[in-house]
Amino acid sequence: MKRMFISLGMVLVLSIPPIRHGLEESMIGQMLIQIPLLALAGYILGIGLKKRMSLLLSRYNHYGIPGLLIVFFANIYWILPRSIDAALNSALFETIKFITIPLLIGFPLALSWRSLHLTVKGFVCANVISMSFVMGWFYANSPIRLCNNYLTEQQFQLGNSFMLISAFLLISFFCKFFFIGIKNS
Repeated sequence: MKRMFISLGMVLVLSIPPIRHGLEESMIGQMLIQIPLLALAGYILGIGLKKRMSLLLSRYNHYGIPGLLIVFFANIYWILPRSIDAALNSALFETIKFITIPLLIGFPLALSWRSLHLTVKGFVCANVISMSFVMGWFYANSPIRLCNNYLTEQQFQLGNSFMLISAFLLISFFCKFFFIGIKNS
């Protein structure tokens, strides 16, 4: 119950107009702060409700793959520049963003992650790292403006930030793998 209130509180705080507009002023604010925090809110909710949903999960979320597919397809939609523009230009899409990111990215990830096999977890981590770098390179080196609501300078900064984050994640992943060891938890 406590996690449910924390999750709801995070979404409500992120939806307060001054905070929402402040984060949406820049691409970095929206894509590297707001969207991950919304996903984290859903993840916290999923952790809090996992025990209550154990029967349902045992029937429909075998090995965590169905939940991971939901995360994958929802994430594909929200990394598209057109989706980001739609959320900024339409109150309906903004509302959809605040509902779908926690419920279709964070929530199913929390319910599925522990059920995934170690190999699948490694594949997901490697895919996130590589796609973050490719997306960063794409944003930083695109000769045209991808999001109509943001300047090319913000796009360049976001691209460099994505590449920097992916380099950090790669180093962290290898350090954990080679020096600490990975347990199937």
